[in-house]
Amino acid sequence: MVRLFFFFTFIIICFQLSAQRGYEVGGSIGSAWYFGDINNELKLNSPGATIGVASRFNFDERICFKLGINYIMLRGFDSKSDNLYQQARNISFNNHLGEASGQIEVNFLTYRHGSRDDWYTPYMFTGGSIFAHAPRAKYDGKWQNLRALGTEGQQNGNEYSITALSWLYGIGFKMDFSYEWSLNIEISSRQTFTDYLDDTSNKYVDNLQLIYDRGQLAADLADPSIIIPGYNDAKIGTEGRQRGDKDSKDGYMTFSVGLMYYFGQVRCPEILKY
Repeated sequence: MVRLFFFFTFIIICFQLSAQRGYEVGGSIGSAWYFGDINNELKLNSPGATIGVASRFNFDERICFKLGINYIMLRGFDSKSDNLYQQARNISFNNHLGEASGQIEVNFLTYRHGSRDDWYTPYMFTGGSIFAHAPRAKYDGKWQNLRALGTEGQQNGNEYSITALSWLYGIGFKMDFSYEWSLNIEISSRQTFTDYLDDTSNKYVDNLQLIYDRGQLAADLADPSIIIPGYNDAKIGTEGRQRGDKDSKDGYMTFSVGLMYYFGQVRCPEILKY
């Protein structure tokens, strides 16, 4: 009787241990796309890159929480737009982001590392992130820090913040290679709380005043517009004219492929687990 009690106790403990509870760590690499004033048509023709590391805690077979640290490079070009105004405006940028994120994941299917049946699942997630960024543009072959130039008339000390928040959401797919290793594929979208990923948000300011306050370089990068025959016969950066849409915040999307290593609890013997 005592042996039978311990036998069933062992089975119950094994059942609990076989639940998807434990940590994972790993890394990922992929592509990134910016959406905002310079890419308001949501085109995917200017991909950047992303690389990151992550740690995930599995509460059970369905619910997980993941923390990530990511490097993300974004870029955009008015020259790739179908809109003549944007082609004439001719703004371009790239931006390097350092991001820390957290997300709650919900597996669509029961998922257990090492299981013969429950070894894959699609999932969805939502969460938020904080990031630091620094938009730049190339001028005479050199990359220039746009924030420091106050291209929309920002005064010294009143530039937009280098840090910002975003909320994120997306879908993914995970599958086991072995008990420890799994492949994760993820598409994640971020809606940020800044409109300056591209250094473009408001209206053109007086060009002469900008030269006086910030110098010729600032004025040239505030209005790098070009002449398009039949559309405009002069640079378009006149004071008060719309340069960007301040009512619409910027965003970005990432597609990543990663490997995760599972530090699970001690597994039950296979004869008991299945």
